Amino acid sequence: MAMASMLPARTPEAAAAGGTYSYCSRPRALPARRKYRGAPGPSEQEEEPVRYANLMYDRRVVRGNTYALHVLPWTAQPDPLEIQRQREAHRRALARKRTKEQFQSRTPEPVEGRKHVDVQTELYLEELGDRIIEVDVECQTDAFLDRPPTPLFIPAKTGRDVATQIEEGELFDFDIEVKPMLEVLIGKTIEQALLEVMEEEELANLRAHQYAYEELRNAELAEVQRLEEEERRHREEKERRKNQQSKLLQKQKETSEKIAARAFAQRYLADLIPSVFSNLRESGYFYDPVERDVEKEFLPWVMAEVDKTLEKKILGRTVLDTLIREVVEKRLDAFDQPKAPSQPAGQTEASHRGSVQVESSHQTETQEPETN
Repeated sequence: MAMASMLPARTPEAAAAGGTYSYCSRPRALPARRKYRGAPGPSEQEEEPVRYANLMYDRRVVRGNTYALHVLPWTAQPDPLEIQRQREAHRRALARKRTKEQFQSRTPEPVEGRKHVDVQTELYLEELGDRIIEVDVECQTDAFLDRPPTPLFIPAKTGRDVATQIEEGELFDFDIEVKPMLEVLIGKTIEQALLEVMEEEELANLRAHQYAYEELRNAELAEVQRLEEEERRHREEKERRKNQQSKLLQKQKETSEKIAARAFAQRYLADLIPSVFSNLRESGYFYDPVERDVEKEFLPWVMAEVDKTLEKKILGRTVLDTLIREVVEKRLDAFDQPKAPSQPAGQTEASHRGSVQVESSHQTETQEPETN
């Protein structure tokens, strides 16, 4: 984890320029610090930020479990996701409040001519008015005395005061004393720089190795895909040839079966066709058109005309029989009547001839429709 925190950060400017890296913190000399740390004043501010010489005391280095780690933002600006989340929560709260107000039971609107009036429902009633009663009251109090400031707490002195005179150069020589510190700082800086350079070279080697591995893998994948495609084409071609051969064999089999069936049908129908035609001819399916026309059209018409003629003859005979019956009945009636005075013989013969003529005329009338 400590090594990960010391990795150089890649800035967008450097990435756009040429893909080089720039360090988060550039090498610089440590600020001069007092030997003894005193209490800072209220107006004094720390000129330089705290620089940690040891990575184990750097707050940016994470140690332990990082599952529930609360990551602080790098800038003082608020997180837009957090702002959006707060806005969503506020919007949902307002929506719930509006929904609650909508579903809350309210007093129905007053009918026309009336209005709502506030009514006190408390246990003790009080008089309400538009103007609040105001009363001025004065009271004289004694003036407050200013409290004296609390004296500063100074603990009692213990022990004895001792003073020592130290001349310049007695304690240490700056050039000599600072040399080990400078060597350590320079050594650490050079060592860190070497480590970073080595790490960059190692990352570059790993990246180059990864690129080479990816190219080799892509080439192998392309070769595998080519072989799979070739195998697929061979398999499809094989299946197509098999289907084509099976269809050809099926067609040959069907052709041979058709030829055999045709030969069997010809052999079977050689004697069947004459017998079938003879049976159909006997059954009346094959006929002479003239004969059939005479039987179906001419003969029925002739029979119909004969029937009409016979009906006319029968009708004429019936009418004649009716006339004869009427004449016979009249004669019988005439013979049954008493005889009238004698008439001349010429008149009787004339009346007899007239009746005979009437009968003959009736007979001719009845025979004319028969001849027609």
